[in-house]
Amino acid sequence: MAEISDVYFVDGVRTPFGRAGEKGMYWNTRADDLAVKATIGLMERNAGIPAERIDDVAIAATSQTGDQGLTLGRSVAILAGLPNTVPGLAVERMCAGAMTSVTTMGASIGIGMYDFALAGGVEHMGHHPIGGNADPNPRFVAEKMVDPGALNMGVTAERIFDRFPHLTKERSDRFGMLSQHKVQAAYDAGKIQPDLVPVAIKGADGAWGLATEDEGRRPQTTMEDLAALKTPFRPHGRVTAGTSSPLTDGATMSLLAGSGAVKELGLKPKMKMVSFAFAGVQPEIMGIGPIPSTEKALKKAGLTISDIGLFELNEAFAIQVISLLDHFGIADDDPRVNQWGGAIAIGHPLAASGVRLMIQLAAQFAERPDVRYGLTAMCVGLGQGGSVIWENPFYDGKKRK
Repeated sequence: MAEISDVYFVDGVRTPFGRAGEKGMYWNTRADDLAVKATIGLMERNAGIPAERIDDVAIAATSQTGDQGLTLGRSVAILAGLPNTVPGLAVERMCAGAMTSVTTMGASIGIGMYDFALAGGVEHMGHHPIGGNADPNPRFVAEKMVDPGALNMGVTAERIFDRFPHLTKERSDRFGMLSQHKVQAAYDAGKIQPDLVPVAIKGADGAWGLATEDEGRRPQTTMEDLAALKTPFRPHGRVTAGTSSPLTDGATMSLLAGSGAVKELGLKPKMKMVSFAFAGVQPEIMGIGPIPSTEKALKKAGLTISDIGLFELNEAFAIQVISLLDHFGIADDDPRVNQWGGAIAIGHPLAASGVRLMIQLAAQFAERPDVRYGLTAMCVGLGQGGSVIWENPFYDGKKRK
């Protein structure tokens, strides 16, 4: 008889993230091979878990076509050498794809149907530009259900500035600059590298190399640099390339387990799932989506925002993160938020990003036994938000000196 179970994030890894496009390091690498690499790396790192015990593999992609098609969870499981008995599926919730892989597999573990599951995402934005294979229903615009600008993420970001005039371009620029600086500081301190799986890559000249770190970082960024950038989404606008996540290729993968499986194999999980929620908002201003999803997740957990000791918020745009912080009364530069920087510097390979947030939060939990709860949250295209609250298994209740 199946029993209700706690859900644990046992481990997570990702490929280094590459710049999308012909000059990016993954231009000659297939999307599914990136997911395979992450899967193999994760299983090798957790060799004490028999591969045949994996109950399901959920892999997300926003553009489910070409080398991101063919039911990724199943095809990647086969390519990664998992037994044929391990099933798999594909997930699609735009930017929250990997996050939805985790919550869907987590729910299956929670009701006792699964012991172990793999959950992640991949996006090769070089091979599959956002919306490139989509054919939006003309009724969206014809019947005024959705403003045409809602399908342009940069336009939706500009609208957050319109709605909240006190959230200035200068604040957004500073947030973008600090993201670059924080990521480089985390690299210099060796914080990010342990969870990266190297990928063999082939250059335009046919020479082989090894991708070992995120490609798009710009650690020398200054406020003067950002002030001089063009505003591509609107004349005299406030969103620039320096305050937006770049187009990115990459894959992420996580290993989830239930209480019985953790106990049986003597595992040491990195996080415990407390609650999760998704919410919808007007597509025209999709960036505020994580505000209601976070409120829902907090309510389900019986917590308030003051209980959250660490935040990993996806930096689709700086203004989008600032709007959430402002709503909850948190300073733009609060040290609890995106300690090691975020997607503005690292990149946002759409459906892969949710698990990157979890990987970074898990690594921070290990360093911070004084923190009990953390939040991973992100905005989602077409007006959605996703939030997952996690508990730190290393929490000891002692205040930091």
